[in-house]
Amino acid sequence: QSSGPMARPAVVKMSEEAVAEEEPAEVVEEPEPVPEPEPATVELFGKAPFIGGELFLGETEWNKFTTEYGSAETGTYLRAAELKHGRSAMLATVGFALQKFGVTFDKISPHEYLSVSQGVKFADLAAMGPVAAIKACPVEGLAQIFAVIAAIEIYELTHRDGEIKEGESVPPGLQAGGLTGYNLNYNPLKIEITDRRKLVELQNGRAAMFAISAWVAAETIPGSVPIPLLW
Repeated sequence: QSSGPMARPAVVKMSEEAVAEEEPAEVVEEPEPVPEPEPATVELFGKAPFIGGELFLGETEWNKFTTEYGSAETGTYLRAAELKHGRSAMLATVGFALQKFGVTFDKISPHEYLSVSQGVKFADLAAMGPVAAIKACPVEGLAQIFAVIAAIEIYELTHRDGEIKEGESVPPGLQAGGLTGYNLNYNPLKIEITDRRKLVELQNGRAAMFAISAWVAAETIPGSVPIPLLW
């Protein structure tokens, strides 16, 4: 090191070891993204009992309709629709089977004619198959059937707990979750409506829908059902 007015400052070189000893810069870690919670699924009443548990056909579709596309009220409507279709199918299977087994109105009705004006006799319908017989009914007869069904539907849409609801802008049956399949509240025998009874009705309705579809197919398309029927 020299002294004097022209002296240069000393240059100190840091060794590589000294650089390594320096503390590293603090690294700020970004928080991990929190996954969005999956929407809660709506419980399905009426799962089909199966060996070792329960069978749930259409689970993906049910979850979409009740969470992504709709809500729990949507599930209530879908269940009511299935229940009503099942009841119609059960009535259809009984009528179809009675016709096939020969239990017809020409044997039990005091009247000979279904329609005097149209000249349609009960015996004529009894000689036909169930599908041909319903097609042979006069238009007026089909209109009466439709009118009875419409009256039941209107009653179900406008009533809740057995009483008509007045002063509501939307009928109870058209409100969210309002149509349950039990709006008629018709129970003259005062039977206790338990979950087991509801499940039995639902399962029988499902079986009836399969049955009437197969029977009509066998009646109209020969050979379409490869199993022997009782008639």
